[in-house]
Amino acid sequence: MAAYVVVDITIRDQQAYERYKVLAAPAVAAYGGRYLVRGGAADTLEGNWLPRRFVVLQFPSVEAGRAWWDSAEYAPAKALRQTCADTNMVLVGGAPVPSDNVRNPEA
Repeated sequence: MAAYVVVDITIRDQQAYERYKVLAAPAVAAYGGRYLVRGGAADTLEGNWLPRRFVVLQFPSVEAGRAWWDSAEYAPAKALRQTCADTNMVLVGGAPVPSDNVRNPEA
């Protein structure tokens, strides 16, 4: 079952963050991941959360997402990101959504 890494990033050094993006993409792909959302404008619909940069990655499983996070391939990118940005990141397992969830919101 698919899993998602959801990230809220505040960039402190844009130039270093651009290098991070170049390093991170191949590591994401190596673990079967793909970017679903990478930046773009966020419009808060409720509450006071206003992410500066919002990223959503999809992996084939929670195990693949965790393996990517812990990997030697991602380690240099992760270390760079941690020097140039403040990050909140979660890994969440997907759940099957019934096909009738639009008609039946309690499903």
